[in-house]
Amino acid sequence: MDYDPSRFPPFAVTVDVVILTMSGGTLHVLLVRRGETPFQGMWAIPGGFKRPAETLDEAAKRELAEETGVDAASLLTQFGAYGDPERDPRMNVVTVAYLAVLRDVGAVAGGTDAAEAALVPVSAVLKGTLDLAFDHLRIVRDAIERVRVELEMTGIAT
Repeated sequence: MDYDPSRFPPFAVTVDVVILTMSGGTLHVLLVRRGETPFQGMWAIPGGFKRPAETLDEAAKRELAEETGVDAASLLTQFGAYGDPERDPRMNVVTVAYLAVLRDVGAVAGGTDAAEAALVPVSAVLKGTLDLAFDHLRIVRDAIERVRVELEMTGIAT
């Protein structure tokens, strides 16, 4: 039996990047305000579409740098994949999530399709006082849980 790719519906692949840092004794997450539809004007984690000629890691590094000016290339690690067919209103999109915990994020600035970039207290995100686009609240929650579990496993957060 020959493989027939037309038997499977097309979908896109994106990368989303969660950057966590401490600032003023409070845990913050790096967010961007979307400058384009869908969800224009809403906060989101940095990310975007993977280009055909780049790896997932290259896409994550590029999107983070383009949208925020932050270079965390050597610290990014994959921590999850999200493929709910309704997660993006444009089409079926699977995203691969990345995480980095940085001591110092440095200056952040919105770029490309991000109208603004900012460090936002995680508490504001988790309490729901700040609506996030797509399924980014779930992704941020999962990233925080991943860090918590890793800290507990090392005995740092006991």
